[in-house]
Amino acid sequence: MFGKSGLRRKGRIGLDKMLKKATKGKIDYILVKSISRLSRDTVEVLKIIRYLRERGINMHFENKNLDSIRVDKEFEITLRSMIAQDESKNTSENIQWGFQRKFERGEIFTKYKNFMGYTCVDRELVIVPEQAEVVRKIFELYLKGLSFGQIKGYLESMDIKTVTGNEHWDTTTIQKMLKNEKYKGDTMLQKTYTEDFMTGKKVENTGQRNSYYVSNSHLAIVSDEIFDKVQEEMGKRSRVAYKEDGTVESKGKRYNSKYLLGNILECGYCGASYRRRTERGKVVWRCGTRMEEGRDMCVDSHTLNEESIKGILGEVVCENGSYDELIIRNNVEKIFVFNKCLDIYYRNNERVNIPFTKIRKGIDVVR
Repeated sequence: MFGKSGLRRKGRIGLDKMLKKATKGKIDYILVKSISRLSRDTVEVLKIIRYLRERGINMHFENKNLDSIRVDKEFEITLRSMIAQDESKNTSENIQWGFQRKFERGEIFTKYKNFMGYTCVDRELVIVPEQAEVVRKIFELYLKGLSFGQIKGYLESMDIKTVTGNEHWDTTTIQKMLKNEKYKGDTMLQKTYTEDFMTGKKVENTGQRNSYYVSNSHLAIVSDEIFDKVQEEMGKRSRVAYKEDGTVESKGKRYNSKYLLGNILECGYCGASYRRRTERGKVVWRCGTRMEEGRDMCVDSHTLNEESIKGILGEVVCENGSYDELIIRNNVEKIFVFNKCLDIYYRNNERVNIPFTKIRKGIDVVR
């Protein structure tokens, strides 16, 4: 009668309809097989039977011969409801324990629904060729510089449907596909977990539980190289904001400098541009957030000596050891400063990572 499990109220259309009819006086008597069929949430059971009792409606629990209309039976109903709730908790914990053992053994789930590019056959993930081509196209378009919205527009203009047959794509779906390690043949287990067995709410696992990474768990649709390039590009784009007029600017505080370094040096933590200043007779570059709001607002940012940073750019970018601003301007798009390295992004989409262990040979890194 009620539909679905008695564990949760959400989604139980039959129960909701019955209570609405009771409110309108269209029900006089309700017959239920057991308390657990009504709900395994003790508080929920009490709310329902009291709500009905106020309207003179009796709920009879057949297996225990209990009538909710009787106030003297409320304690027994409450007690039996608590037992049912505890049984549900134990069942949930046993299921979670079983999942955990499977994760530890590296067993992956193969009962995916609506998974673009794959289907499940005999407990194995098998590639669907037509869908796999769509997946590869999405990765290709992203590396060509298209945004999620532009990829969505392309797919819809080509009458390419989603895995569920929908004509309209969602940009969030495209983003999740590009971040899904399964497309390179690997599987991350326990990305989410059930926080509360009563609500069934799943939350992202950010370290609360163990996670397990299984390499080569199934056939890949895209190569490791392509997948990794996409992740790098997503990290790069996350540090810029797209304005309504289509132009792009870096996130965080912008500093329009007349100096070239002021337009390409950017803090890898807060996104603020680096600013030029003179300290103790030396010209240095420092995170804009740290300068405006204090070191505590960006504790990991570094102050770079201008002479030294020009020296390393002369070696790495100009290749002759001599800093040439024109060469830098034409070739470098952005330099992100981190606490252990510099990330140099070229305009041709190439990227060079320079650890501070190498930088210190030619650059003073001032804390």
